[in-house]
Amino acid sequence: MVRIGAHEAPHPHRKGTALTSSSGASRRQVLAVAAAAATAPLLAGAPARAAEAKGPKTWDLTVLGTSDTHGNVYNWDYYKDAEYDDSRHNDVGVAKLATLVNQIRAERAGKATLVLDAGDTIQGTPLATYYAKQEPITVTGETHPMANAMNVLRYDAVTLGNHEFNYGLPLLAKWIEQLGFPALAANALNEKTGRPAYLPYVIKKVRLGGADSPTINVGILGLTNPGSAIWDKANVEGRLIFADMIETAAKWVPIMRERGADLVIISAHGGDSGTSSYGPELPIENPVALIAQQVPGIDAILFGHAHAEVVEKFVTNTVTGEQVLTAEPSKWGQRLTRMDFTVQKVRGRWKVLAKGATMLNTNTVVEDPAVLAAVRGQHTRTVDYVNTVVAQSSQELSAAESRYKDTPILDFINHVQTEVVTTALAGTAYAALPVLSIAAPFSRTAVFSQGDVRIRDVAGLYVFDNTLEAVVFTGAEVRAYLEYSAKYFRTLAVGAPVDPATISDPAVPDYNYDVISGLDYDIDISAPVGQRITRLVLPGIDTPVADDAQFVIAVNNYRRSGGGNFPGIVKTQVYNQQQEIRQLLIDWAQAKGVIDPADFFVPNWKLVREGVPVF
Repeated sequence: MVRIGAHEAPHPHRKGTALTSSSGASRRQVLAVAAAAATAPLLAGAPARAAEAKGPKTWDLTVLGTSDTHGNVYNWDYYKDAEYDDSRHNDVGVAKLATLVNQIRAERAGKATLVLDAGDTIQGTPLATYYAKQEPITVTGETHPMANAMNVLRYDAVTLGNHEFNYGLPLLAKWIEQLGFPALAANALNEKTGRPAYLPYVIKKVRLGGADSPTINVGILGLTNPGSAIWDKANVEGRLIFADMIETAAKWVPIMRERGADLVIISAHGGDSGTSSYGPELPIENPVALIAQQVPGIDAILFGHAHAEVVEKFVTNTVTGEQVLTAEPSKWGQRLTRMDFTVQKVRGRWKVLAKGATMLNTNTVVEDPAVLAAVRGQHTRTVDYVNTVVAQSSQELSAAESRYKDTPILDFINHVQTEVVTTALAGTAYAALPVLSIAAPFSRTAVFSQGDVRIRDVAGLYVFDNTLEAVVFTGAEVRAYLEYSAKYFRTLAVGAPVDPATISDPAVPDYNYDVISGLDYDIDISAPVGQRITRLVLPGIDTPVADDAQFVIAVNNYRRSGGGNFPGIVKTQVYNQQQEIRQLLIDWAQAKGVIDPADFFVPNWKLVREGVPVF
């Protein structure tokens, strides 16, 4: 098994004004610098400490963790063409993370500091999409922006997340080849051989202090998400299988210990809830707490996938009684996890005396200029591309109410999907079937302003890199699908106040609420889940949809593959030309020149309570 043993000297703290993609640092950044300087000891965090007793010397080790960076390098919102900001004034990007990492490396000069990432790295922003689709690195040979940024930061290892498989295995392989550190995924197996398709783990020989200090072997095991078998079925089927994360940890942790790992850290792309967004046909999507409970020999788990902020959570291992430290650093580079360990060599073996975790906020620092410089040209090209005008909008179209009202901007997606599938099926055995279309309100902030519509506006509406597929549904399957989708809403009795901000069940994300065009239907939110579709009729004639009626359904590949566990949708496609939906929307807009709701808006669904419209 590969061992990576070179001790890396601490990176000196870089000084000077950080660059941004606008001219100079923003006022918020300048204020953040002052705040950071005033609270430097707090920013750095305090190492976990154990009582110093007579006997062997204690040493400390720091492990820094990131996850779900999702293609964010600059603190930049490509959809708004402005510095990133949100209601909590979070910042994003590897450049911000690098500044915090370099501060801690400087603080700990001469001491052991490792940096890990728990996955979902090369998808999520127009920057990442551009180098997968518009100028793919597999064609140009150019280094991916996330490799450029992460190499400057000098990670020690990254785990593959499920979104690493979005663009196919060749692009993933090219990105891994460009990294200056290992990419791990112990449970992603070659389907033909059953052996790991990627490096399962590394053991790093780390010097704990100066040149004469002792060394400790840190084992790092990477676990990716089994859901990729569903979500990226087109890319991995027949090539990769994804083993259970718990069973994989149970297999490899003892091997790592046998091969000399004194400290074992898992970098896992899965949440800790023990639940899955899909059915029982695959291993658990979010098993981190179960791994900590069931697999002995683990000191800590850095995890991601759920985009949650878990500062420090201890889980008791039921076999050994030991406490396993777990932490998740939010998303997009908004947070940096810091894990600190105090260790001591007792009778020739390293023992962890204390451990703990803190969370650092990247909005307290400026961007690292070396990271910005490494990606500046690629960032600029992406900004220029997304600002390309593709059409004129006849009026402002907003997605703000698309979750609970039928809106033109969501009908725009459904109209294009319907048109593409209808055209493709002409002259086939399915040509006579009505084509319905499914879309979800991915964004609450997307808007086409009256006038120029740019690529970034379309990308802001359709934020995922999904492709278009189609299957055949019966009327009964359409009803079951809509009933499942309608669980998105809270149950609100007749007369109860309705607040759009709280109308949905927080356990169901917006992207798992689908609306269907081509049929008219009502959703009664005063009725129990499973009994809410009170009216489902053919458009314009109020004839109820028969259970045995047949329809073609245009749907994205994520949903058709089982994402969200919607009923009936996982079946053989009658259309699948691997066309990206976002690009289809751009192409339609460019061809028409004008986006006018009169061309596609057909109000066909509404929320009701006992037949009375809610809005």
